[in-house]
Amino acid sequence: MIALILAGGSGTLFWPLSRESEPKQFLPLLGERSLLAETVLRVSALIPPQRILVVTGDSFVERARAEAPGVPAENVIGEPAGRNTAPCIALATALAGARYGGDEVMVALPADHRIGEAERFLAVLAAGAAFCRKERALLTLGIRPSRPETGFGYLEVAEKHAEIDGSAIHRVVRFVEKPDLAKAEEYVRSGRFLWNSGMFLWRIDAIEAALGEHVPNATGAIAAFRAARPGDLGEALAEWYPRLSATSIDYAVMEKASNVFSIPVDFPWSDVGSWSALGELLVPDADGNCVIGPYVGIDTRRSIIHASGRLVATIGLEDVIIVETDRAVLVCPAARAQEVRALVDRLRALGRRSVL
Repeated sequence: MIALILAGGSGTLFWPLSRESEPKQFLPLLGERSLLAETVLRVSALIPPQRILVVTGDSFVERARAEAPGVPAENVIGEPAGRNTAPCIALATALAGARYGGDEVMVALPADHRIGEAERFLAVLAAGAAFCRKERALLTLGIRPSRPETGFGYLEVAEKHAEIDGSAIHRVVRFVEKPDLAKAEEYVRSGRFLWNSGMFLWRIDAIEAALGEHVPNATGAIAAFRAARPGDLGEALAEWYPRLSATSIDYAVMEKASNVFSIPVDFPWSDVGSWSALGELLVPDADGNCVIGPYVGIDTRRSIIHASGRLVATIGLEDVIIVETDRAVLVCPAARAQEVRALVDRLRALGRRSVL
């Protein structure tokens, strides 16, 4: 079994703390270690660091090596441009297949998720790997929804197909995009829908075949990446990476393939996808405020305050997010945390690169 940790992405929804030069996966949002380091340490209890691959942006390779405890330097690979997860997985599939063989099982994990009850999580990975070895399936972990969430994609599952070591495995009927609230409530009531976690398991030969079937140019790209000598990989990437569609593995493969299954899980999980999501993981004070850094407030409730250096002081605020950094300050209603991406787009359009 090997692990692929997907450490690309810019963490736009965590602006202004997350920036182009310091994306979310390298930030210690929930303790002293970065989210990437926490992910590496978590999976290392099941998979030796020597069998962990980390794919990140070219400019972050050295930073990722420093944040990946025990992972050999050559296992941290830079992609020439961020093109979503399908090209990244094609690259890792090529390199892992050359090194470990097509019958090895790969688990693909985002670098920036928070997972509680690590022993249960690792037991699910082990059960999923056993299923993939037998069935050559494409397997995803589906989170049992605890609320009607509009910020996640969902997947619908059929009746139980199999059970391995206490983990039920269901065939996936379909993937669905982020719903409105009424549809999300319907999904939760039905009991057939799970949150799409973005965590996957598959045999290397199974995902390679699926990429070849559903992603244009994937077969040629994988062959070129696999054939490249270590010093020549950059040339192969420069030639083939732009030919791969900049799309997610969910859309490119998982929604189209016929051999897709899911393990429903209910261990504590968060994609730490926004300031509001981070607030759910912090311990609030007596007024319901989640505070990191120097802060004094009067009549301020149910708010998220993150101060990187300067004191933040508030009076008479409720349900707001305030983030102070040395370059910019964000203030917004907590209910509009998802709009931070649009704000970053506005700043980029205005040419305010220094704060991005």
